[in-house]
Amino acid sequence: MLRTILLGSCVYVQGIFVRNAANGKIMVRVGDRTYTGQPVSENIAA
Repeated sequence: MLRTILLGSCVYVQGIFVRNAANGKIMVRVGDRTYTGQPVSENIAA
């Protein structure tokens, strides 16, 4: 499943969901790199 996370104040990363971290952040994989950040909430347009 693709997920988007926020790194810092304005850098977003989208990748394959890896796991939830204990501090409320999530980990995503992009290629051979893994990033940890705040999950971006989903906005579903009507």
